[in-house]
Parts: sequence; C-alpha cells; structure tokens
Amino acid sequence: MAIRILLIEDDRELGKALRNTLITEGHSVSTAASLSEAQALLANQLAGQVFDLFLLDLGLPDGDGRAFLDLARRASQAPVIVISARPQEESKIELLDAGADDYLVKPFSVGELLARIRVALRHRGNLAQPATLLYQRDGLHIDLVKREISLHGHDVKLTPTEYELLARLVRSSGQAVTHRQLLTDVWGPDYLEHTHYTRLYVGQLRAKIEKNPADPHFILTETGVGYRMLSGD
Repeated sequence: MAIRILLIEDDRELGKALRNTLITEGHSVSTAASLSEAQALLANQLAGQVFDLFLLDLGLPDGDGRAFLDLARRASQAPVIVISARPQEESKIELLDAGADDYLVKPFSVGELLARIRVALRHRGNLAQPATLLYQRDGLHIDLVKREISLHGHDVKLTPTEYELLARLVRSSGQAVTHRQLLTDVWGPDYLEHTHYTRLYVGQLRAKIEKNPADPHFILTETGVGYRMLSGD
C-alpha cells in the first residue's frame, strides 16, 4: 500500500533523486526545500492532508530542522527519519532523544533508506496496536508477561538487571534505543553518566543469547547511538 511521505530536503538534486525513488516504490511524495515550506505542509496535514512518514534534513536555509521535529512530534504520530551530513554522536543521540525515529548519515544507499522506512513504519504500526509482550526470532523466545526466556527450548537465566535491559530492548525491537534512554529506563536518571553500564550488560546478555557474541544476531550495536534489537518474526 502506498504511504504518504513528506520529504524535507534543501538539496534539490538529492531531493529529486529521493522523490523519484520513492515514487518508483509506489509511494506518494510531497517535498519541501525549507523549514517554512515544511511547516506549511504540516499545517495542511492538520486540515486533513495526513502524512505517514517524514524524511527530514537538518540543514535548511531558513532554520534548523530540529524546529520541525519539535512541531511534528506535537502534531503527528508519524515517524520522523532524520537525514543529515552531521555524523557526530552527540547529534544522533540528541535527535533520537528529541523524538526522531531514526537517523541516517549522508551519503547513504537507497536500499538502506527504504529498509529504515519499513522498520520505522512497522514500529509505529505496532505502537498503534495493543503492545505485544511476546518476542520470537530464530529460536529465541521471550515472554514479558510470564518473564520467561528460552533459547532453542532451553531456559535462559538472567539477573534482574539483565532482564530489565532485555525487556526494554524488546519493547522497542526494530528501533535504535540510545544509551541515555536505556540508562534512564533501566537504572534511573542518576546513572546517565555511566555509559559503560549499557556496554557491560549488553555484553553479558549477548554471552547468554547469542551463538557468537562477537557477531551478534539479536542485539545489534548502533555505533555512537546505542543498541537495536532486531524485530521478531
């Protein structure tokens, strides 16, 4: 089914190429080359023109794309994927914490963009439905209601902290979760500076559920951001 995308990109050549690619995929695409144009189109959404997803460049000629992100999060439940030339870790974390669903650093491949769009839409679709508390993928079975975890039919024993960390990742499966979000939700806001906690405990989880912890299949590292639990089957 076609989705309605608002593409906010001031590079007209890149914008044209992305628009043509998305249309070829069967999607409906509106474009904005400035913050004011994007804000006007979002206002039209409030009048009845609804978008399913936003692709947002940060470096706009009349303002910072963060202003649109703030407005979109107040006005819409549609996912926002930031596309930016800024590779800094701080920028990624700040934007994900501010409500962006994903962050792509230029240059990126068309295939990666389309995959990220599918994941973002799937995740938002899951949020619109009653939350699933059951995760299954390649022999890993996690039941967050019964607090049971098994791998190929064998029980997996976790410490309370390991369990809470895994549960947090499962609830956002398919989407990157920042170190800051994990520290706040699992350990509390007083532990925001203890980023080594997430690395240590993710390492312990991988040792218990991954066939090869050095080449993880379930919990992936999002470099400079945090971790992503692959979506369940």
